[in-house]
Amino acid sequence: MANFLRQLVENDKRELRRLGKLADKVIALESQMAALEDADFPVKTEEFKERYAKGESLDALLPEAFALVREGAKRVLGLFPYKVQIMGGITLHDGNIAEMRTGEGKTLTATMPVYLNALSGDGVHVVTVNEYLASRDAREMGELYNFLGLTVGLNLTGMSSEEKRAAYASDITYSTNSELGFDYLRDNMVVYKSQMVQRPLNYAVVDETDSILIDEARTPLIISGQAEKSTVLYQRADMFVKGLKEEEDYTIDLTSKTISLTDEGINKAEQTFRLPNLYDVDNAALVHHIDQALRANYIMLRDIDYVVDEGKVKIVDGFTGRIMEGRRYSDGLHQAIEAKEGVEVENESKTMATITYQNYFRMYRKLSGMTGTAKTEEEEFREIYNMNVVAIPTNRPIQRVDGQDLIYPSLRSKFKAVVNDIKQRHEVGQPILVGTVAVETSELISNLLREEGIPHEVLNAKNHFKEAEIIMSAGQRGAVTIATNMAGRGTDIKLGKGVKELGGLCVIGTERHESRRIDNQLRGRSGRQGDPGATQFYLSLEDDLMKRFGGEKMQAIWERLNLTDEEDDNFIQSKMLTKQVESSQKRVEGNNYDTRKSVLEYDEVMREQREIIYSQRLQIINEEKSLENVTKGMIRRTIHRVVESHTLADQKEWNLEGIVDFAHNSICAPDELSISDLEGKTAAEIEELLYEKAMEIYKEKQEQLNGDNQMLEFEKVVILRVVDRKWTDHIDDMDQLRQSVGLRGYAQIDPLTEYQTEGYERFQQMIAEIDYDVTRILMKSQIRQNLQREQVQGVRSVVATGHDRTSDDDSEKA
Repeated sequence: MANFLRQLVENDKRELRRLGKLADKVIALESQMAALEDADFPVKTEEFKERYAKGESLDALLPEAFALVREGAKRVLGLFPYKVQIMGGITLHDGNIAEMRTGEGKTLTATMPVYLNALSGDGVHVVTVNEYLASRDAREMGELYNFLGLTVGLNLTGMSSEEKRAAYASDITYSTNSELGFDYLRDNMVVYKSQMVQRPLNYAVVDETDSILIDEARTPLIISGQAEKSTVLYQRADMFVKGLKEEEDYTIDLTSKTISLTDEGINKAEQTFRLPNLYDVDNAALVHHIDQALRANYIMLRDIDYVVDEGKVKIVDGFTGRIMEGRRYSDGLHQAIEAKEGVEVENESKTMATITYQNYFRMYRKLSGMTGTAKTEEEEFREIYNMNVVAIPTNRPIQRVDGQDLIYPSLRSKFKAVVNDIKQRHEVGQPILVGTVAVETSELISNLLREEGIPHEVLNAKNHFKEAEIIMSAGQRGAVTIATNMAGRGTDIKLGKGVKELGGLCVIGTERHESRRIDNQLRGRSGRQGDPGATQFYLSLEDDLMKRFGGEKMQAIWERLNLTDEEDDNFIQSKMLTKQVESSQKRVEGNNYDTRKSVLEYDEVMREQREIIYSQRLQIINEEKSLENVTKGMIRRTIHRVVESHTLADQKEWNLEGIVDFAHNSICAPDELSISDLEGKTAAEIEELLYEKAMEIYKEKQEQLNGDNQMLEFEKVVILRVVDRKWTDHIDDMDQLRQSVGLRGYAQIDPLTEYQTEGYERFQQMIAEIDYDVTRILMKSQIRQNLQREQVQGVRSVVATGHDRTSDDDSEKA
């Protein structure tokens, strides 16, 4: 262990030496850049772009580019990056995390790698935790980038597609993490290339990296919509299928447990719903409802597959015979059964698209980040995001005095001590920032201070603009600010006049957070840029963290020392107890990391599937010549699957009738194929016969549409509608699967393995259903030349809490 730690320290020293040497090269160009006229700066930028286009690497351009930004920052912002900021900038360019203390100028540090990487023309995203910081940085740093000859875009919630497209087309784009994720999802729901707003994900600099990539890592972004606008169609489809007769109007294939309308049934549907052609593309939703109504009425059996209890349809587990509370069949089947049984047909919110921050940010070609606190999570950053954490030295030595934890027997005695400390410091005018873990604690301390007549500000994170204002004035003489530990990230607390002489800003922590990182973030508010400062944490045996870990040990020590709660000055202060608290925090951090890793392992299944669907969908949208090969592949695979499933047994037992039914329902007219046409043929010959018939119909449609573009558009409409409907159903299906596999752990079965195996099978099933539906609609629909592509509409974009499903209580983001 000692050798391992020594190796880590040596690696850090080696890396800092390398960064220092490279930073010296940048500093050596100082006088050369100072000699430039203002008008020369955009000219230099164009020169760098040309050199990059001719093959010079960004690494080779780094010293000159960084030196140019330094000089530009001096002229435009009145700021000149220090050597340690150059080192931080190199770390970001390398695709790593620069851990820089509060007040060391992370925003200015980022300008150098952002500028350098923007020279490629592929776009750079600067990611912040809220829109106030995104707007502020885009405005302030935008002046510098414009001076250097680059364009800057700001991407905000509520912008139109045109505004977003312009923001993303800029050399540098400022945005929040959630808006970037939602735009990615929305781009993969559009039906025309021109509707997309993002470019391919190139390079991102994530500010407050730990907050975005770790604290919010389990949070899925969800675009959800109403599953159906109306339940009437379920009831109409149900009434229609209840009047049908088996064999005459529909056939059931017991081999594959499928059911489909005969030609007579199709005619009845067209008469009932007054349609010229049931399989017209515009009737895809109705066909889907009829299919599900048929399944509900003639395949799903009451008291075997489901029960009706208290006016609700409830699924019966086929293995245990138990009712599966809260579970619903996906793909509209549950609503079809509700219509069949005459109970209320429930409308559902449906997930249209979803992604976690972990998987979104891992798609960038290069990812980097900066924060004041990342070393404690170094393993997670390396394993999940392939980023190393480099602790950048401070520009000036740290003068802050960090007091050892003071531990009290009860909450009452702890808060009394906190108020006394605040009172004494306030009397001499020293500014104080009180950090709390919970909002309730901040309100409690506020009430106690009010009783003592101490004026103070309470900061809650509801208003980012007010938040920044309060935090900026927290360093003034006599200021007392109560805030949650996370409040004010990204905003520096500057000391007022005469405050240094009073000891600088004092930070008081009212309890330890379960993450050491958050405590370090709070401490880091004091002592910026070599300023004096002090920090002190107050703990009690009744704090949550103390009760969860080590409470009994602490209590035993307390009793051994014969201390009581009666005397207010009773407290313990020792390095041993502080280490005990930190080891408790390490255990919690480890548990949280395991949870996030588990979420990622599950989400990995959906990531692979999502990328396949999105890339193939994009291929369909971008195709400008012909989709003939794609369509023919779908038709051939559908025919192969059907023939294979009906010819598995000995030839005498082949289900030729099922194959003919499929052909009549999905490919050709009844008079074009009979059982006698298939008798005596091998499975391969049957496949070829059906494929030839399908190709005859396909060629007819091509001729009807007179020209490749019209046929191409017709195929795009069909494929996109089918893919989008099946994919949104599949997302729901996988969500239900994920909830159900958790219970299999009790049967000594690994839930993750089960989810991976069954998820793969369900994905293959979905692909088969897409092939089948596209085949059926293409073969059976009447050609129209004025078809419009339709986008699956997401009603709202939601940042879910934890990894729960979307609900009406979730906060809407767009």
